Amino acid sequence: MKTTLKKYKISEIVDGFVYNELEGRGLFGLSGRLTIQPECQRNYIYADGKKDVAVIESILKGYPLGLIYFNDAAKDRFEVLDGQQRVTLIGRLTTGKFAIKDENNREQLFSSLPAEKQEKIMNSELLVYHCEGKEKEIKEWFKTINIAGIPLNEQELLNAIYSGSFVTLAKAEFSNSQNANIQKWSAYVKGSALRQEIMAAALDWVAASQKMEIDGYMARHRQDISINELKTYFNSVINWVSGVFANVEREMRGLEWGGCLRNSIKSRILPPTYQKKCGNSTATFM
Repeated sequence: MKTTLKKYKISEIVDGFVYNELEGRGLFGLSGRLTIQPECQRNYIYADGKKDVAVIESILKGYPLGLIYFNDAAKDRFEVLDGQQRVTLIGRLTTGKFAIKDENNREQLFSSLPAEKQEKIMNSELLVYHCEGKEKEIKEWFKTINIAGIPLNEQELLNAIYSGSFVTLAKAEFSNSQNANIQKWSAYVKGSALRQEIMAAALDWVAASQKMEIDGYMARHRQDISINELKTYFNSVINWVSGVFANVEREMRGLEWGGCLRNSIKSRILPPTYQKKCGNSTATFM
């Protein structure tokens, strides 16, 4: 894999910045030449009032933000390989998507900051390594990345390895925090949509129903242009659970409902462990 170091001003990086509020992802920068969140990247998770503030304070104090890596995907077309959270954060700030506090503890949008602060931010330089190599090389290297002390979880890594139309559609369904179904799903599935944990549960259930592992299932369906099988199976499990139990108990969140459904169909009785946790020892099935 070949790497070339280049400096960019923040003003260049955020030129033409586009951010999708519904999906929580930065889409484009560098006048449309940079794809900020390809499928190998996690959703934006820096909006916690700590990491975002620390990044902006570092810029204003002149501290380096660390290396950023771009994948040279095509001629004059790039993808963020590492640094997506920082690039998205800076883009969101400069386009007025969130405010920062000034010395008087008052919230200020970028447009209302003093001109010298705006200029300092826009003229700050980022060090970027451009990487060229085969897809396998790029993705193997990506698996070793640890961003700001938050390691990628297993599903985020699998999304990177098996990126394609199937992952794009699955993320749009299960990793969209604005999806109205998230609240219902979260009663039974433990984890964050933005960290791909609901998507992981959906894939685990459907893959296990076919006696497969998640990675095998994703490899088989990588270029599919439909996720109907995945959606249908996941919703059938959720609808089954919500139909069996009149009340949603805290202990029900995170149980392996896919396996429970398969076992219960065979025995027509809820497994004892689930009876105890869910407070329903009389549940039977059609």
